[in-house]
Amino acid sequence: MLSEGPDTLFPSPEGKAENHTSAGHRARLRRRLLNGGAEALADYEVLEYLLFAARPRGDTKPVAKALLARFGSLSRVLNAEWKALAEIEGMGEVSAASLKVVALAARRMARSELQEQPILGSWQALLDYLAIDMAHLTVERVRVLYLDSKNRLILDHHAGDGSVDEAAIHPREVIRKAMEVGAAALILVHNHPSGNPEPSRADIEITHRIAEAGRLLNILVHDHVVVGREGHVSLRAKGLI
Repeated sequence: MLSEGPDTLFPSPEGKAENHTSAGHRARLRRRLLNGGAEALADYEVLEYLLFAARPRGDTKPVAKALLARFGSLSRVLNAEWKALAEIEGMGEVSAASLKVVALAARRMARSELQEQPILGSWQALLDYLAIDMAHLTVERVRVLYLDSKNRLILDHHAGDGSVDEAAIHPREVIRKAMEVGAAALILVHNHPSGNPEPSRADIEITHRIAEAGRLLNILVHDHVVVGREGHVSLRAKGLI
């Protein structure tokens, strides 16, 4: 297990002046956060603030800037593996956990927007949820959202990892699961780790096969959404279903 490292350090008496300066800086950040709206803090300042709880004393700005330099963006920092976060100088398990819980809260908030309401009437909420949950992934992941007759979410099913072909997702298994949970419709979702969400020929072909299998049993494939860091693509919106 990685040691806590700097998470457990407390300053010596000689550091009292520095602590006073740090406390003033934290108070200024807090006022800007509470009074300045969504864009009150720069990305590194957001990370600084998140690290305050894990590091009650001392300057968190160098750590925040080191995290952004290592991972490239606030989103990538929050979605990084905790062990990778903990290896950054000035971090540790406690600091890594203080960042990971933010990503978890964001996913839970986005998912709650989808519950108990028709998915098709909450399309932007669905896209927000998928972007938060999948756009950062470094492996290709296939999910199937199974819906009831009122298009409410029954099951968000992780169908497999890997390229979207029959090795990762088989039409028969997708439809069998739909019948098992009593779904009337479904939405296919997968991500492109490259960042570019444009669908491949394989994406289109497997969608057609699943849609055809579903038609035989009156299970509708509403859409296939491809998610990437650069955005998303709906196969139905592109006229590919």
